Amino acid sequence: MILMKDIVRDGDVVLRSEAQQVTFPLNEEDKKLASEMMEYLEVSQDPEQCKKFGLRAGVGLAAPQVGVSKMMAAVLVPPEKEGAKSPFKDVIINPVIVSNSVQSGALVEGEGCLSVDKEVPGYVPRYDRITLRYQNQDGEMKKVRLRDYPAIVCQHEIDHLHGILFYDHINKENPFKAPEDTVMLE
Repeated sequence: MILMKDIVRDGDVVLRSEAQQVTFPLNEEDKKLASEMMEYLEVSQDPEQCKKFGLRAGVGLAAPQVGVSKMMAAVLVPPEKEGAKSPFKDVIINPVIVSNSVQSGALVEGEGCLSVDKEVPGYVPRYDRITLRYQNQDGEMKKVRLRDYPAIVCQHEIDHLHGILFYDHINKENPFKAPEDTVMLE
């Protein structure tokens, strides 16, 4: 199981590198990585398990964050209501945003990252809506439309695959200035 000690921290070169495409069929090592990244998210979103293993809760985890420079990330957006289905849960492999809205979206409280130990205040403007194409663990090509929080989470993880961290998007002169007409998400 992936623990906090296994998460690469800001400053490590792998977090600023372009990840490599993943080939199919997945080898055993890549299957194990995909499974363990999703397991981390599932366990970290259970408050009791999170405390037991000393984890920070997460909604996404990219392979570079565990020191593997491959185009793979696990995403688990929690359901809005108890007992509801997650709006997006999958391991996205070789993901590409094929289209996006003009309108921006940003989280009111800003973003955080398992690889960044300090709080970096400010709005992180992203596309409010995206169409995402990726391969799942079986190599099947998937295409999904996402909006609001699930879209933001996927963009955050895809950035990791291209050596970009969330705070790179924050306006340096005015951190709490978002582009006009930005959808501000609670």
